[in-house]
Amino acid sequence: MTLFEMIAGIVTLAGVFGWLNYRFLRLPPTIGLMIIAMAFSLALVGLAQTGIGWIDPFKAFVREVDFDAALLRGMLGALLFAGALHVNIDDLAEQKGVVGVLATVGILVSTVLVGAGSWYLFSWLDVGIPFVWCLLFGALISPTDPIAVGAILKRVGVPHSLETKIAGESLFNDGVGVVVFLAIAGLATGGHEPTPSAVGQLLLFEVGGGLLYGGLLGWIVYRMLRSVDNYQVEILLTLALVTGGYALANHLHLSGPLAMVVAGLLIGNRGRRFAMSDNTRERLDAFWELVDEMLNAALFVLIGIDVLIIDTSPSLLLAAALAIPLVLLARWVSVGVLVRLLGRVRQFSPHAVKILTWGGLRGGISVALALSLPAGAERGTLVTVTYVVVCFSIIVQGLSIGPVVKRLLAQPRPS
Repeated sequence: MTLFEMIAGIVTLAGVFGWLNYRFLRLPPTIGLMIIAMAFSLALVGLAQTGIGWIDPFKAFVREVDFDAALLRGMLGALLFAGALHVNIDDLAEQKGVVGVLATVGILVSTVLVGAGSWYLFSWLDVGIPFVWCLLFGALISPTDPIAVGAILKRVGVPHSLETKIAGESLFNDGVGVVVFLAIAGLATGGHEPTPSAVGQLLLFEVGGGLLYGGLLGWIVYRMLRSVDNYQVEILLTLALVTGGYALANHLHLSGPLAMVVAGLLIGNRGRRFAMSDNTRERLDAFWELVDEMLNAALFVLIGIDVLIIDTSPSLLLAAALAIPLVLLARWVSVGVLVRLLGRVRQFSPHAVKILTWGGLRGGISVALALSLPAGAERGTLVTVTYVVVCFSIIVQGLSIGPVVKRLLAQPRPS
């Protein structure tokens, strides 16, 4: 199957499922697409078990789509850039301490809690997963997904300061989470033993280098934008920044996601203010909103149809179901401890811990990291458990976060 045929298949499914959602379900677009894609896939499985239908070509199509490469080395840069374009950098600067702590210390604490808890859980269920692989699961499931979070925050009435914290954390914590994942993966797969100095160097080079690289790239494109007044050229420059800049970051082993976040913040704030005409701003926003919607549609369709290739044995599904409250508990503890400590010097909105916990959605990044693991029994287990946790997060938490927030904010703040 050619690259064009794969893209054509994904776009066709996204278009048809998007129409079905708009006509009949009326759910938020990303969640509706994912639910319809999952229902379509499960219907194929049911037909295959009765001897009707042809599921093998669809399974082959799903296996041929390299999900982790498509997201981590392609779509993610554009999605993060589009999300960062509309984040007010002044608001983010006011919350930089909270965002920084949640995106770093919070990830590490959650990784350890999920890793230890899942090891006990898997041992109790006689699912043979070594402790280091449980830590690996903690690393890949702990980052909140900026794509899923961004799609939900657009329609939820979260207090502005808390919305900035949630959006900022989700934009930055995936870069830290990927570095932690890579360090533990090296130990789990026997590639190398991550000493503290090696992990520190990895963090400094990938995270620090990615932030500096994104700032430099954004500044260069900002200067180029100031020198022209032609919206076609200016949109093309931002597209070149995302595609070429992200590809070069991957080649240099820098954090491409963090680079795109920094570049998007710079272009979306300073660039929008000082380098664009009103006409360019309007057309640039329309272009990147369209790109964001199209890539989100493709991503959530891919997540939905991935159900065709996961192991659905009862023991793994039970482990996955029990992992859901474990992941939520780890999120609640890690956020709660940090908010309590930071609350001595910062003011938080009422029920901030509950909203941060329930609004910390997991998404495609976690699935992509699980699928990037080398083949083996551990990989199959972690893919299934991760997939179920992500589906619960997007569907259940995503659909209920609005009512949950409204109900919490209607309650008096506890003394």
